[in-house]
Amino acid sequence: MTGREAKTGSEIAAHRGHGRRLSGLLAPGRALAALGAAAFVILASIATGAPPTATAAPDDRVKVVALLDVQFLNDHAILEPTTKAEQARLASIASLFKAKLEASGRYMFVSIPADTAAKMAAGPAIGACGGCEFDYGKELRADTVAWIVVQKVSDLILNINVYMGDVAARKLTFVHSVDIRGDTDESWSRGITYLVKNYLLPGQ
Repeated sequence: MTGREAKTGSEIAAHRGHGRRLSGLLAPGRALAALGAAAFVILASIATGAPPTATAAPDDRVKVVALLDVQFLNDHAILEPTTKAEQARLASIASLFKAKLEASGRYMFVSIPADTAAKMAAGPAIGACGGCEFDYGKELRADTVAWIVVQKVSDLILNINVYMGDVAARKLTFVHSVDIRGDTDESWSRGITYLVKNYLLPGQ
């Protein structure tokens, strides 16, 4: 509201109030009745322990996340085996994913004990194990489980997929993918950053 609008609104209110002022002064009983009703509401709220106007508070609790796996699907692994640089990029985007979510103040990550990591490595792949992700999440006392899958279609075309699920409800709550161009440190980093910023934590 501009200063002129505020001034005009005040003048209108004052003009209208002038016509009501005498009737208000001539009816003290109404004013006392209104005050009595307001006092009754306040006293009733105090007696029941509820605020006069109760609204549902948003769930701002920090969610505990277990990042179970970061997988690399190389569509041409026989002809072009996965390189050490690509393995390093998997670890890099995992660290970047954790850092960005924790920086939001909405998530914190649990560490995966060696025995649990060994069990996951020996079993079916995370994401294709019939719900074992949620069992691991419960074991790790996490609210949310997550895993990342990077698929390499070629040296030019790759995509990064992020999956997150609610442990208690045993269902996926977030699934999103972004395509990247180029198999480089920069393209992988920009890909995971774009996904988190625009789809997982929009507006932050």
